[in-house]
Amino acid sequence: MPPALLERLGFAAADRVAVVHVDDIGMCHDANEGGFEALANGPATCGSVMVPCPWFSEAAARARANPDFDLGVHLTLNSEWDHYRWGPVAGRDAVPSLLDDEGYLPKTTLETLQRATPEDVEVELRAQIEHALAAGIDVTHLDSHMGTVFYKPEFLAVYARLAREFRVPVFVARPSVEQLEILGLAAARPVFLSLADDLESDGFPILDGFDLDSLAFEPGDGLAHNRRRLARFTPGVHYLICHAARGGDELRAISPDAHARDFERSFYGGDAGQRALDEAGIRTVGMRPLRELLRSEP
Repeated sequence: MPPALLERLGFAAADRVAVVHVDDIGMCHDANEGGFEALANGPATCGSVMVPCPWFSEAAARARANPDFDLGVHLTLNSEWDHYRWGPVAGRDAVPSLLDDEGYLPKTTLETLQRATPEDVEVELRAQIEHALAAGIDVTHLDSHMGTVFYKPEFLAVYARLAREFRVPVFVARPSVEQLEILGLAAARPVFLSLADDLESDGFPILDGFDLDSLAFEPGDGLAHNRRRLARFTPGVHYLICHAARGGDELRAISPDAHARDFERSFYGGDAGQRALDEAGIRTVGMRPLRELLRSEP
């Protein structure tokens, strides 16, 4: 077994470390406003962009202007909102199985699983990565919008193949049965463990855990909800996702959880979040150091 990721990153064995990750950058203008605010102010450490979305070009321009921002690609196989949709980057003719009846990416993960071929998934996800790189984003990692790639072994194989091809770390951990039960994936635990083992044998850093409990709180409960998230941390390097976005008219028209996204902007992009992390004794790191580990080791 390689040394623990904590040790490889220079932390102590008992440290609790968060990769404070902003999902959905590029989804809309308010997502860019709030996402980049959180990255600029901290404690958010990194984020990922949705390349197929209408506001990706603005996100790429901001990334070019701020090359220190730690940004990956939020590999996107879904277009989930009722009145705000997007299609594939590769083009509709190139990936026909990734289209719903309206010509967009499918709304739900289930629909993607039912329609999409692994071949079209690979074409589309590779196109998203290549488009991000061509737009000037220094891609530090890959993860999956709505976790869709994790629901089918053939999609997971594409995910691992692209990680190897582009030599970037991916969001991957060895999840507990309890975590997978919440996602409806308990039966797939051997697949996840095999993926982690295979990537780790190739030098890829494997996260110690993750917390996906973003957005699930009512107005006024954001501080308590996120303090509960931090209280669950154990020693190791854990992926802590948020969806920081500015709560403007645009976001409210798109998303019913606009209040939660705006709170996460203020918390993970402001003093309150940093104080909460400090009080909990949690340190932070981005994904770029994990990429440097991967690329520096034989």
